Amino acid sequence: MLNRSLSTFMNAFTASDYTLYPFSTQNPKDFQNLLSVYLDAAFFPCLRELDFWQEGWRLEHEDPNDPQTPLVFKGVVFNEMKGAFTDNERIFSQHLQNRLLPDHTYSVVSGGDPLCIPDLTWEQLRQFHAVHYHPSNARFFTYGNFPLEQHLKQIHEEALSKFQRIEPRTSVPAQKPWDEPREFQITCAPDSLAEGPSGQTTISVSFLLPDITDTFEAFTLSLLSSLLISGPNAPFYKALIESGLGTDFSPDVGYNGCTREAYFSVGLQGIAEKDVQTVRDIVDRTLDDVIEKGFEEDRTEALLHKIEIQMKHQSVSFGLTLTSYIASCWNHDGDPIELLKLGSQVAQFRKCLKENPRFLQEKVKQYFKNNRHKLTLSMKPDDKYSEKQAQMETEKLQQKVTSLSPEDKQQIYEKGLELQAQQSQPPDASCLPALRVSDVEPRIPLTELEVVQAAGDTPVQYCAQPTNGVVYFRAFSSLNALPEELRPYVPLFCSVLTKLGCGSLDYRELAQQVELKTGGLAAAPQVLPDDSHLNTYEQGVLFSSFCLDRNLADMMHLWSEILNDPRLEEEEHFRVLVRMAAQELSNGVPDSGHLYASIRAGRTLAPAGDLQETFAGMDQVLLMKRIAEMTNLQPILGNLLHIWKHLLSCDSLRCSVNATAQQMSQVEGAVETFLRSLSRSEKEQRPVCLHVVEKPAPKASSGSCPVIRRLVTDPTFEPCQMKTHFLLPFPVNYVAECIRTAPYTSPDHASLKILARLMTAKFLHTEIREKGGAYGGGAQLSYGGMFTLYSYRDPRSTETLQSFMKAIDWAKAGRFTQQDIDEAKLSVFSAVDAPVAPSDKGLDHFLYGLSDEMKQVHREQLFAVCHEDLVDVSNRYLGARRNTHGMALLGPDNASIAKDPSWVIRQR
Repeated sequence: MLNRSLSTFMNAFTASDYTLYPFSTQNPKDFQNLLSVYLDAAFFPCLRELDFWQEGWRLEHEDPNDPQTPLVFKGVVFNEMKGAFTDNERIFSQHLQNRLLPDHTYSVVSGGDPLCIPDLTWEQLRQFHAVHYHPSNARFFTYGNFPLEQHLKQIHEEALSKFQRIEPRTSVPAQKPWDEPREFQITCAPDSLAEGPSGQTTISVSFLLPDITDTFEAFTLSLLSSLLISGPNAPFYKALIESGLGTDFSPDVGYNGCTREAYFSVGLQGIAEKDVQTVRDIVDRTLDDVIEKGFEEDRTEALLHKIEIQMKHQSVSFGLTLTSYIASCWNHDGDPIELLKLGSQVAQFRKCLKENPRFLQEKVKQYFKNNRHKLTLSMKPDDKYSEKQAQMETEKLQQKVTSLSPEDKQQIYEKGLELQAQQSQPPDASCLPALRVSDVEPRIPLTELEVVQAAGDTPVQYCAQPTNGVVYFRAFSSLNALPEELRPYVPLFCSVLTKLGCGSLDYRELAQQVELKTGGLAAAPQVLPDDSHLNTYEQGVLFSSFCLDRNLADMMHLWSEILNDPRLEEEEHFRVLVRMAAQELSNGVPDSGHLYASIRAGRTLAPAGDLQETFAGMDQVLLMKRIAEMTNLQPILGNLLHIWKHLLSCDSLRCSVNATAQQMSQVEGAVETFLRSLSRSEKEQRPVCLHVVEKPAPKASSGSCPVIRRLVTDPTFEPCQMKTHFLLPFPVNYVAECIRTAPYTSPDHASLKILARLMTAKFLHTEIREKGGAYGGGAQLSYGGMFTLYSYRDPRSTETLQSFMKAIDWAKAGRFTQQDIDEAKLSVFSAVDAPVAPSDKGLDHFLYGLSDEMKQVHREQLFAVCHEDLVDVSNRYLGARRNTHGMALLGPDNASIAKDPSWVIRQR
């Protein structure tokens, strides 16, 4: 349906005790189509044995008569879960839930333990589905402005009326509370990307809390958790994070309301094993201190302000967010309407605090100090962990093989051939409803923008939008004057700039003001490709924030203080932030390995590629690991100080604001005051980039001020091929091949965008997921013209690179139909026409210089793509010389790659 719909979201989520099937679309006909398919998928699936083999697991045998040919496990879900448990945070969180709630469904891995998946039978799956995936056990949620009556009618006619009501008896019983606290120790693989192995132990203390269907108690405990954990003013942040014992909070920290009974967890990761008891003592001591002293009133007010601004902030996924918010409580027969009445819950919370100043302290005493259902879980690295996991998998395989008779082996062989034959046939999707390309709107809606000069010479883009009383501010500052040697430190600079204090405010006072007056302040490095030249890009830092309109002056004053006088000398807190940032990067690699591989593969194909690797690739992960291990951070702080001095200049800054039309006069005054407050003349400014071109952005709807973007270009650049293998102790691989193609304004870009979707849906999905057993894979085209083929949690490596070559040959040969092309266009338009939040309207114009007229031209190019165009770009770009191709692989040792001198092997 991804290729037959204009959906803006489509997926299925597995939680610990429910499955959620969400989708969204802006087209009424498409909504009915998707609802029909989703009802079928949930209640009337065709649970064929071959599909069970393909998705779950299968034993694959080359030849049953040849004892030398191996039997191996293959399967998408099997490899998905193997990949999931390469993440030590996931291992810890899973054990925490299993051990804290051991009596019922939460004692098992809902997604499937890889070593248990092969024991599931097809018949067990069918029986489980018949009971649990029945309308009597279902709940339906819709959000939006399509008529509700039509939804209810369709649900009744296509699902409810076709079943007899049953009593599913699927409710999760309450966990029996413990009489005494419990302790468990587990192991994991060493993290090669984290600090040294002596500091890789994790410890947490967790408490079972009340049933989540008590909505006010759940609301109170969620707020209490934030007060205990969030930000540098929180008691556990001060006591644990700033102790220097670890790198970050333990996984699953804070309040978790996704199970029938909630729980709270707190601890540290990245500690020495000898410090486990110390952390436990700190947790107990901190709870005692909170019971005695309580919380500052300003912190409570800041938290309630956060709720207020979250209620007003509009996102494109608001409906999905609401669905996820109520799913667990409603699943256990709680009242979803009561759960959504946040205003009344805040009022009741204030009333309780007013009537009893010790209200929160008493909750801490009741649910933490006096709670006997308390779990202490520790995890330490084991050098043999991966080896032991592999050995258990081998033993499981051997157990399966030993139990097979010759007849069983013959059946496996025949089933394998049958499955292979089925996978080689194009699926028949004729039974599925579909939109037509003619259903797509021919023109995009226009966005009114005004660009004016403020404080003399700074362009400011104003976009009037229904922002619900919230003001959104952004500023972009060029990095063209920054020396080359400082660029690797820009992401760290951005990460800590708003967290180290400024002016007269130390970092705690700044954090308090940010929470009281804004929805958050952020800075992020940017590499913005040009729309018409692959060797040209813009580099800079994007500052962004939002606030309630009543707090606009305060927010702009905070930015003024941060940019004029950041406290870049606070080494002690800086060290805390560095270790947290390094740990977060390391923990994120298993979930984002395909992105890191893609960035690396494109590194040498365009001038922007090297900077993207520096800012967001594996080079950044490894750099942060080295910085976190340094004993003296003064040189790094010195680098950040130099970055700050180079950052702002009169001709390198531009701003944008999204707010309601009624707010604009107030906003203009606040922005003018902010810009005049910047002491830009004191910054060091020396041009570093030798080739800088000035490019005027397209004129806005109104206003006469031109926005001049200063782009870096390298007219002598020549792409070259690089193949890199990052050796990581994962049981699965992340593979990427990147190809230099065409920029956004080229008609070829539109053809390549359709081609990427076509190759994903009609070739790569079958080859990489269904046949290869990877959890995911496909092709995509970036705005900067990089065409990437990738796989995710893949049991294969070089074989997948061969599949990429086959995919290119398939495209060059034009082995696709007009219907295939039309479906690919629908899929592309669903992304192109994805809803844009009021806060983000005009953002493409502000950052990339893309006007509505340019987008409309690109839209018409997409409509015009034909079979001949697709074959043409396949041959000219994908089949081009190898110096326009780059490859990267993240994963375990690979014998064939190790023997190939064209590959660069990177040790962690």
